[in-house]
Amino acid sequence: MNRREVIKSVALMFGGTLSAPTLMAMNHWEQNSPIPTTSAAFSLTEQQRKIVAEVAEMIIPRTNTVGAKDVGVPAFIEMMLKDCYLQPDHQRFLEGLTSLEQLKFLELNEGERRGALKMMEQQTKEQMKVPSKTVPFWRLMKELTLLGYFTSEAGIKASFEYVQIPGKLENIKLKPNQKLYAY
Repeated sequence: MNRREVIKSVALMFGGTLSAPTLMAMNHWEQNSPIPTTSAAFSLTEQQRKIVAEVAEMIIPRTNTVGAKDVGVPAFIEMMLKDCYLQPDHQRFLEGLTSLEQLKFLELNEGERRGALKMMEQQTKEQMKVPSKTVPFWRLMKELTLLGYFTSEAGIKASFEYVQIPGKLENIKLKPNQKLYAY
């Protein structure tokens, strides 16, 4: 997936298709209110952190702009899960990581990794057809990767042209390869 496809996906995703747990997590964060939880503390093993980093980098790779690893998305994902999500989401996320560990994801070549993630994407589409209070691993992984990337300064600057004082509101034609504007 190239950068332009990711940006189109983000635009579509932020148009209203964030999962309920992510919206609730963002609401708790915004209101600075504690998450009601009865679960033990969430944490990842070093191996799981490496898998999260590699998957995030496959979702938003470094090109002529920064990638997911460059802006700290893996740490953001772990922090969000720990601070903003409930135990059922922790469990679902860890199950997804366990399945990648069993595939020896870090030992696979890029094509095999891509194939494993495409298979996970298909499974997620099937899982999403069945109503559930938890979000499948792959959906949560993509959401948090995109959220982490596009809420980082470097991520937003890599994708949008920041104009502090844009002047008058008018329709403009973007030149080829020109970034969109973020105000």
